[in-house]
Amino acid sequence: MSKIDLTIQKDRRKRAVQRARERGIIVPTYAQMKDPSKIPSKIKDELKTIGLWDVHPRNLFRINWHNSPQASGGTFGDVNFLELPSSLTGVPARIIVLVGKWFPTGAHKVGAAFSCLVPRLVTGQFDPTTQKAVWPSTGNYCRGGAYDSALLACESIAILPEGMSKERFEWLSNIAGETIKTPGSESNVKEIFDKCWELRKSGQDLMIFNQFEEFGNYLWHFEVTGHAMEEVFKKVMRPGDRYRGMASATGSAGTIASGDYMKNLYPDSKIVASEALQCPTLLENGFGAHRIEGIGDKHVPWIHNVKNTDVVVAIDDQAVVNLSRLFNEEIGRSHLVDRGVPEALVGQLDLLGFSGISNVLSAIKTAKYYEMTGSDIMLTILTDSMELYRSRLHEMHQEFGPYTEQDAAADFAHYLHGQSTDNLLELRYTDRRRVHNLKYYTWVEQQGRTYEEIHAQWHQPDYWTAVQGQADQIDQLIMEFNSEVGLLN
Repeated sequence: MSKIDLTIQKDRRKRAVQRARERGIIVPTYAQMKDPSKIPSKIKDELKTIGLWDVHPRNLFRINWHNSPQASGGTFGDVNFLELPSSLTGVPARIIVLVGKWFPTGAHKVGAAFSCLVPRLVTGQFDPTTQKAVWPSTGNYCRGGAYDSALLACESIAILPEGMSKERFEWLSNIAGETIKTPGSESNVKEIFDKCWELRKSGQDLMIFNQFEEFGNYLWHFEVTGHAMEEVFKKVMRPGDRYRGMASATGSAGTIASGDYMKNLYPDSKIVASEALQCPTLLENGFGAHRIEGIGDKHVPWIHNVKNTDVVVAIDDQAVVNLSRLFNEEIGRSHLVDRGVPEALVGQLDLLGFSGISNVLSAIKTAKYYEMTGSDIMLTILTDSMELYRSRLHEMHQEFGPYTEQDAAADFAHYLHGQSTDNLLELRYTDRRRVHNLKYYTWVEQQGRTYEEIHAQWHQPDYWTAVQGQADQIDQLIMEFNSEVGLLN
């Protein structure tokens, strides 16, 4: 079933309440994550003395898109976003990006992890006094899970490929109880799943929060990221403007759920799923390895509502790594200013991590394909920032030497203004069904899902809407949990 199980286990829930009371933990609601004005004043006052990345339970209330863009002491304002000008993108369409850096951990995945863990915590299904929380990931999700676990006073195991950036491992060494490195890099997801099965059979008391199949991941992005997108669109919309759609790397298929929310409001809008050209799973039933950290692949996530997806695009990982140099090297930034990109915007391009650059290129491709004008608005997400990839820039310096003016001119002309509509497929009904059917090989054959449920995902009208309506019910459980903990009084 798609619905999150909210069955109460009373004895375990009592222990969770006691642990929260001992550790000073108050859990935010979805309503507060969508609208931080609903957060109690006493908590906002406490946050004024707490750093954004501090391992402090009050930072649970910073799991939203509205955090002040500062490292310490901030409260809340508008959703953090940028509008990328045509001088940068090469298209007249308005491309708006939501900024993920200003979450605790520096990435929005901390929200998806929260939404997987908290429903089980407040129902007593997960016991923080006895169980370990296991977070399989290709990077940011396991960082978010380890961080949430630390804030919620439970032990954690982070699982991620050994080839991910060293910043991730350095940070996890101080937060996660245990870090497990699996073979390969970004595209080696099956190896992560294999490690999960090994842990299940080990006899340890643990709970695995697999983001690729956890509907808490889907719900958080539908409810919280979706509302943030709506808020941004209404803020930037001018008379005559139209919302045309959103683009997102599929990854775990959490973020792209925000497109489902927006499509409920704007039925003619497009949901664009992107992946790496070097591993074109959705586009060509293909496989391979790539360098766009944070987007995963070689399978279709269980929680991807493929029937609601309109377009698939594949992005060359060479474009992403080259543009990371253009956006962050001094010579690259000077070239952008010379080409008419506003200097203030250029100074903020380090807000685009690898997956963010890929998302922007996906939006550019889509805008070109549909011949969008200056009245058309595309939205996308900057999952994280270059703060998590500085080592990659150093590695490129060592391998390729200094970044030159010629490099900058070539990358700008080829990968931005020269971006084409190749490797893009507008999905027919049969194309969507083909992509959906790929789930069978991972989820039914390997991961224990049922034949009946994979059919229900495609044919059952309320399969996806059932989970979309659970936020209020979970909020009620959170409020009851907080009441028993007693720290809000």
